[in-house]
Amino acid sequence: MKVIHYIASIDKSGGGTTEYMRLLGKVLKNDMTFSIATGISKDPIVIEGVPIKFFNNKLVRWFSLMKEYRTFLQAEDPDIVHINGIWSPQNWGFQNEAQKLGIKVVVSPHGMLEPWILAHNPLKKRIALFLYQKMAINRSVCLHATAKMEAENIKALGFKNPIYIIPNGIYLRDVKKIKENYGTKKMIFMSRIHPKKGVEMLIDAWRTSNTEDWTLEIAGSGEQEYVAGLIQSVEDLENVRFVGAKYGEEKWDFLRSADVMVLPTHSENFGIVVAEALAVAVPVITTHGTPWEDLEIHKCGWWIDLSVLNLEKTLLKVFNSSNMLLEMMGKHGRELIIDKYDIKRVGKKMVELYNTI
Repeated sequence: MKVIHYIASIDKSGGGTTEYMRLLGKVLKNDMTFSIATGISKDPIVIEGVPIKFFNNKLVRWFSLMKEYRTFLQAEDPDIVHINGIWSPQNWGFQNEAQKLGIKVVVSPHGMLEPWILAHNPLKKRIALFLYQKMAINRSVCLHATAKMEAENIKALGFKNPIYIIPNGIYLRDVKKIKENYGTKKMIFMSRIHPKKGVEMLIDAWRTSNTEDWTLEIAGSGEQEYVAGLIQSVEDLENVRFVGAKYGEEKWDFLRSADVMVLPTHSENFGIVVAEALAVAVPVITTHGTPWEDLEIHKCGWWIDLSVLNLEKTLLKVFNSSNMLLEMMGKHGRELIIDKYDIKRVGKKMVELYNTI
């Protein structure tokens, strides 16, 4: 079987979806002819053993770009094209050219149909839905959601396509060691720094809490002006630091340095950083905007409604937790990832999906 995944960008700054492509490539390349088509970016990730075709995706060269897509697809002749993400005209264009050639298309919205996302820049999204996006989704053979919550939100919008729920995962071989020493009294945030991620609410809760000798380190990259404003807002807080983006082994070291990881996001279709923290045995705080009810079920973190007050209450619980309790929660989280979110299991489910269609 030959499958091409299309994604607008695999730049390191792309966050969870870019990491998902790297992890999926690691396992699917062993089961099929797997390649990626994407746009040129400043700092793309490297995926060993996976062919990557880069396109100059500028909209001003639309007709030339569509011709390049078509020529590429004709030469590759894949059985399936898998589109990652929506709203981008380029995503739709690649899908459209594939379907003109009779190629089956699977679409993964990757959270881009979640209520919080639809409520932001709603006019642009209504226009996109009318012009091309609704038709593109309807014409796909099936949709891929990463959690039951995402699937339900897609159905609520009236889409009738079959929806297959396959979570994101963690390549456990990337985790060279797990956390051993608890008591650092460090809490970390690690994600793309964007208004969706709730960093401002976290800072507000931290400011009004008795943080004592705890520290908060915020890792990630984002729009320069927005990040600068956040940094300026914490100048009076001695125990809050912005530490930049973390990649590779530095990322895993950073996760292991924490007693707790927090992702106070408004909306995530999965939230791969949650799985990464649990994989190294670090408990997690996240919100009902993510599909991480497992944190409560498996007693490895806190799953809360997002508000400053709820963050304050949860911070208090963390600060009052013993090192032994945090270690036990971390152990439960590690077991959860091994049992349910190993990328090898995810890869097998994806292969089953492709064979089904």
